[in-house]
Amino acid sequence: MSNDRTAHWESIYQTKAADQVSWFQQTPEPSLMLLGLAGATPDTAIVDIGAGASHLVDALIGQGFVDVTVLDISQAALEADRTRLGAEANRIRWVCSDVTAWQPSRSYDIWHDRAAFHFLTDAADQAAYATVLTRALKPGGHAIIGTFAPEGPEKCSGLPIVRHDADSIGKLLGDGFELADTRRHEHKTPWDSVQLFQFSTLRKRG
Repeated sequence: MSNDRTAHWESIYQTKAADQVSWFQQTPEPSLMLLGLAGATPDTAIVDIGAGASHLVDALIGQGFVDVTVLDISQAALEADRTRLGAEANRIRWVCSDVTAWQPSRSYDIWHDRAAFHFLTDAADQAAYATVLTRALKPGGHAIIGTFAPEGPEKCSGLPIVRHDADSIGKLLGDGFELADTRRHEHKTPWDSVQLFQFSTLRKRG
């Protein structure tokens, strides 16, 4: 399945511009707000999961963050980021990996994932994601996970997804986490349709 996912996302990012995909945001305001609520400061260690060609990394650099890791399954997506950022790309740690197979070599204060997790429809993949997240996050750290809400779309980028709410995310991560925040967000796509997202922030106990 991992090879199939890799091929799919390489094709997407090789054939479409960043602003031609439904999840494009010029300014990632919901993510920035939630990072602020989680207590992020310029020294906070953040990993952005499934970042694609997201502009969150641009915003974090602009706000002076100095410890940012960007992970995506698509090398083409990461190269698009690097090209857009120019010399600033050297300030970022880049990881090309399927998150379910990633073996983080360090830990982070905040795990941020906007719209990657909901593509994991298989229970084994969901469990692997939770294992990696738990390993990567420091005690007291926060996981910010954005997915399509229960009333949101059933597919994205031609793929089926699993819609979530705070309860389903909490059950997946287990008793080692406590819910810190939950909220809905109406995302407007580049062609002005609206997608309903659910953002859940969970704190790792410890």
